[in-house]
Amino acid sequence: MFARKSDADDPRPPSAVSSGVGVAGLIGLFSWILIARQYGMDGPYSALVACAACGGPMVIWSLLYEKVHLRASTGIDWKNPKPLKQTFDVSVAKIAGLWATWAIIALIYCVGRWYWTGQYQFSMKMMEMAAPFLLVLSIPYVIWMDRRFVEPRDGAWHFGQFLMGARGAYDAEQIYHHLRAWAVKGFFLAFMISIVPGGFGDIVRLDIAQVMQNPVAIAHWLIIAMFVVDVQFATVGYLLTMKPLDAHIRTANPYMAGWVAALICYPPFILMDGPLNYHVNTADWAYWLDGRPTILAIWGGLLVVLTAIYAWATVAFGLRFSNLTHRGILTHGPYRFTKHPAYVAKNLYWWLATMPFLVTSGSFTDMVRNTVIIAAVSGVYYWRAKTEEKHLLSDPAYKEYAEWMDRNAPIPRAINWAKVKIGWWPSTGKAEPEIQPAE
Repeated sequence: MFARKSDADDPRPPSAVSSGVGVAGLIGLFSWILIARQYGMDGPYSALVACAACGGPMVIWSLLYEKVHLRASTGIDWKNPKPLKQTFDVSVAKIAGLWATWAIIALIYCVGRWYWTGQYQFSMKMMEMAAPFLLVLSIPYVIWMDRRFVEPRDGAWHFGQFLMGARGAYDAEQIYHHLRAWAVKGFFLAFMISIVPGGFGDIVRLDIAQVMQNPVAIAHWLIIAMFVVDVQFATVGYLLTMKPLDAHIRTANPYMAGWVAALICYPPFILMDGPLNYHVNTADWAYWLDGRPTILAIWGGLLVVLTAIYAWATVAFGLRFSNLTHRGILTHGPYRFTKHPAYVAKNLYWWLATMPFLVTSGSFTDMVRNTVIIAAVSGVYYWRAKTEEKHLLSDPAYKEYAEWMDRNAPIPRAINWAKVKIGWWPSTGKAEPEIQPAE
């Protein structure tokens, strides 16, 4: 039923992103980190330049080598631009809808107190600096691109028509899609920009000679480096949701459960600092394994590997990373082995790094509580995966990929085999494999 077929008999579905995109981004990012270390540029603006150093090579690779701008999925016809007089009215309505959307996001930023405290203040400063340029540049960009879109009347246009009171001239579903997509970008981009400077500055200031004397410190800093990679690629992904790069948001998750499951993992809604805090009277792995150098080295190496898999899962997206969206189906990198590599790696890391079943208080209650709560956190990520899968299964390309994974990928096949053994599925081979959660 779940026998592995040869690649020739059952080829892996094509991926919307190639491995080369991520490699180009890594080369650019690491190059800038070396330059920043050489000249001591560890500040927040240097961290933002790192985003450009990461994203720039990916854009160049995507346009020049893969020619993503020519894909049909962009909805662009570069060879046959429409006359300006045919699209000008469309562009005016679209700009009105776009500016109104930005105004709503700005209003939410103003109202949300958390956006003006702590690390979020840097995000707001960057938004304020960028806003005038975005407003001005959006005019020629929209006018120029609308002449080349096969169908320029997108969600922004429908929203503009709604605001202008053009009854019957807009589609409400298009407006909902538009607002959902910008809600994702507005919420997560502010968060990502706020955390860009921290880890980057730590890596630039790192004294490598001192770190190399301690295996625990080596693991610690390698883990930080992996998180820097993850944050940089994710930030680039939220910034470059553009159709000419084929990196636009096809659809944003339309299910309320998906939004709830995702938002409780991020501030200001995060539950892991409140009801789902599993760190009460805990200590990290180095505390519990102190005095056992061999085990320390192995454990630290395992945590580094898990973090590297987590970062690899983000790098695999290239220009397309973002939560709660469909921006093309990935089938390469770690997505060849499991449909949710980042969630698997992240949760295993938390269990191994925290060891919630060991507590410094010696309290059996703390031990049980922390273990149950971290299990609940893992359950939240399973919930996120299930809601994301429900969203992605609306695309036949994802359904094809999910079915291929059930036949070929090691982790889904192992799960399916176990389900047969415990009687979850009949062993006749007639039942269709249950689709596993998606990333």
